[in-house]
Amino acid sequence: MLDLQKCAAQDRVAAAIEHKRQIEEARRTRIFNPRVRTIGVDKEFLDRQVEEKKRLRDLEREHESRMDEALVRSSKLASLLQRQQDQERRRLNQEINAFRQTHQKPESRRDFDLDDPALLKKSKPLAEAYHELGPSSAQKFEGEDENQAVRRREQREQMQAWIAQQVQERRLAEQERAELERRYQEAVLGRDGRALELDRMERACRRRLNEATANFNRALAAEQEQRKCWLAAQEAEDSRAEIYNHVTGDFLNESRDQANSVCGPQRPLVAHYKGMSSRELEVIRDEQARQMGEIQRMKKDETVKNAEWNQLINGNARVAESYQRELDRRRSELNRQIAEENRRLAQQQKSHQDYLNRHVYKHNPSPEFYEQFNRSTR
Repeated sequence: MLDLQKCAAQDRVAAAIEHKRQIEEARRTRIFNPRVRTIGVDKEFLDRQVEEKKRLRDLEREHESRMDEALVRSSKLASLLQRQQDQERRRLNQEINAFRQTHQKPESRRDFDLDDPALLKKSKPLAEAYHELGPSSAQKFEGEDENQAVRRREQREQMQAWIAQQVQERRLAEQERAELERRYQEAVLGRDGRALELDRMERACRRRLNEATANFNRALAAEQEQRKCWLAAQEAEDSRAEIYNHVTGDFLNESRDQANSVCGPQRPLVAHYKGMSSRELEVIRDEQARQMGEIQRMKKDETVKNAEWNQLINGNARVAESYQRELDRRRSELNRQIAEENRRLAQQQKSHQDYLNRHVYKHNPSPEFYEQFNRSTR
């Protein structure tokens, strides 16, 4: 018993160790794999997931509400159709029962006398029908039809009555159909007569309308002809008046006074202006000569200024060139000093590295030294 308990305890310890080892292996796989390792939580992705789930829940809730509404409408429509179908079925059953009670009574069947429940009550007793015959006469048998002649006569009378009734019903149907046909023919004839009357009235109205239109067009043509004559006369009169005004006006007479304006002598009327006088032309020429002299003087001044500017620019260029040469000389000197300092530092660093390699780092670590690191996730 103690051995079993000890084995069970060892098994539990081994299982716990194996479980921890598996957890460590899984954790090492997650941590040491840079493709799946994440630091912290991606809050934006989680927020998008929450929004997506919320949107899906809203869509599902909306879809369920629409499905519920459609189901309610379908249920209402189905119940309404079921009620209508039940009402129609009850109405048909009532009509069928009424027809059966009126036209399909049991006693109206042709072989009703064979299935009549009161047949024995209506027939005569055997003692009265065969009172002179005994049991051994062999003249009376079970199932014998005693009223065959009467039954056949009554059946023939009933068949004749049915045939007469059918003939009467057919005759009434024919009469009703003929009456309906006659009424239909009368309605068609009345409609055709009304159509002919309307067509005749329409033609008469169209003829009167065409006559009125023709009269109006003739009157309008006469009025337009008269208006054309009046407009031609008016235009001829206006042309003569215009010619007279041009001949006697100031425009063709070359009068300079007609260009005078109330706005002043410097703003003549453009439509009546006849050109400048000789005095005005002389004033303009004098002004043009003065402006040309002013332009020549300004060109000379500009030439002098350009020469001065060119001298100044050349002097500045020479100064800048000498300054650039000085900068290049100083830069080359600085580069030389930097190169010498770099060589000195390189030599010093090399001597220091040689000292470290010979005296400090005598023993180089083996690969096993580096493999002992980064073996656990703890």
